Parts: sequence; structure tokens; C-alpha cells
Amino acid sequence: MPRTALTPTNLGVTDVADPTGTAIDSTLVTNGVVINAADPSRIVLRVANSAGSAKKVTVRAGGKDGPAWMRTQGDTEVSVGASGTRWVGPFSEARYLQHGGKLNIDFESGFTGTITAFKLSRSL
Repeated sequence: MPRTALTPTNLGVTDVADPTGTAIDSTLVTNGVVINAADPSRIVLRVANSAGSAKKVTVRAGGKDGPAWMRTQGDTEVSVGASGTRWVGPFSEARYLQHGGKLNIDFESGFTGTITAFKLSRSL
């Protein structure tokens, strides 16, 4: 199954209402999410865990056919505490950018909660 596309909320020089996150359900846990046309150095994730125990979110290192020349440093796993929220990012293109300019994110089995992607403005 294809990954679920996640569209970042742009954080510019004007105000932004706090967006509702995308629900992390069994489909997202199974298939993961993708941010298309990503600029990893400007992407920050807000991951909220509603599960009864700590769960991990994984930002995948770039694949062999992509531009991520530092991919051998591997994936990044971040533990999100039970009923907790973690802010993750920004990320290095050299390590995480997938072929086609994508950023791939996966979740540990049993993860429930929300994920929200933000794209930082170049003018901040």
C-alpha cells in the first residue's frame, strides 16, 4: 500500500491557526506517511502520542537511489512518551531526502495519536 501523503502547514511571517493533526491510525502505522516535494531542512514534525505507553516515530534515511549521500548514518527514531508530544526536526537533506524529493516517516506498532508537519519559511 502507498504511504499516506502529509501536507505541511506553512509557517510564514504572518500568523497561523494551530492545525488539527492527521490521525495516526492502523493505516498510517502499516503504510507510513510521506511528505512530497519536501525540503527536509525546513520541515518540523509535531507528533502526539495517545497510546498508553511510549511509542517510536521513525524518520527514514534516504534510499540508495536518492540524493541522500549521508544515508549510511541511518534512520532517526524518536520516542514519544505516553500521552506526550514531541517536536522533531528540521532534518538534513543529505541524510533523509528520498528519491523524488520525499521524506518518509513510520510509526511503531500500536502508535495512536496525531502527526502535524510544518514547513518553516525561508524568511524566518
